[in-house]
Amino acid sequence: MANDDEAAVLAGVGARLRALRTRRGTTLTQLAQTTGISVSTLSRLESGQRRPTLELLLPLARAHQVPLDDLVGAAPTADPRVHPRPIVRHGMTFLPLTRRPGGLQAFKQIIPPHTPTDPQPNTHEGYEWLYVLSGRVRLILGDHDLILTAGEVAEFDTRLPHAVANPDPRPAELLNLFGPQGERLHVRARPTTAPH
Repeated sequence: MANDDEAAVLAGVGARLRALRTRRGTTLTQLAQTTGISVSTLSRLESGQRRPTLELLLPLARAHQVPLDDLVGAAPTADPRVHPRPIVRHGMTFLPLTRRPGGLQAFKQIIPPHTPTDPQPNTHEGYEWLYVLSGRVRLILGDHDLILTAGEVAEFDTRLPHAVANPDPRPAELLNLFGPQGERLHVRARPTTAPH
């Protein structure tokens, strides 16, 4: 019985892969360039002639920006809440607020008082949007050295040298959205006056 269930799950993977790719308007050649998987292997996966393996499905889940469960057709979980596991880096705590791999990632960031004491700007691929929830945050971005307070927002290309620090004696909290290179955030606001 378990073998029949496994076969049924694996048989549906190809159709889901093809549907995801066509919905995104991506060709097999483009997907091969993104994932490093050959066009012939991708074609055989989609047609069901190649058995899907974890080594093939992980890069495909990242490329399609979906959880691995979506590729194998796992039943949706009853609880949609995200249960973040804190990540501590350089004395700062990051709480992941998204589950899916790749694409836009959301984090709540908690910066202890006076951390870091000597912020060193760095660069990496991507685009970032941050919103100060509480406290004051020092943002060093290129030639700018700014203090952001609760309710202020900044967005920037992370290829610019940047650093975030808390200059105050109280913790600061931020909401961060980070996207891979080329994937910008789109913020829409309603006009303050109705059009005539």
